[in-house]
Amino acid sequence: MDRSYSVYIMASLSRRLYTGVTNSLLRRTVQHKQAQIPGFTQKYRINRLVHYEFFQYVRSAIAREKQIKGWSRSKKVALIEGRNPTWADLSEEWLRLRTGKEQIPRPKTGLGMTARVGGRN
Repeated sequence: MDRSYSVYIMASLSRRLYTGVTNSLLRRTVQHKQAQIPGFTQKYRINRLVHYEFFQYVRSAIAREKQIKGWSRSKKVALIEGRNPTWADLSEEWLRLRTGKEQIPRPKTGLGMTARVGGRN
């Protein structure tokens, strides 16, 4: 079974940030958008996907999540703006095109992080 894991950064309109890891980026994005995850993200309306990275191995994804969570806010902002300078919601097109099953971009994975990061090539 070909499985991939994602590290993602969600933001509110006021640019409050949340970093997480998941094995289904589409499902988790929908959960954030529908405020189904109680706590910090629900309280601050953190529901816009502004950065993501794919990994083949869950341990690699968890290590990257921990790395990003340990960074300063300015370093996280630089990561986001490196690929997404306007802080666009990278999930909008997926959700518009969704017709049933998950149809987000699924890059081929290698040993660690894939070449596609942040939603743009």
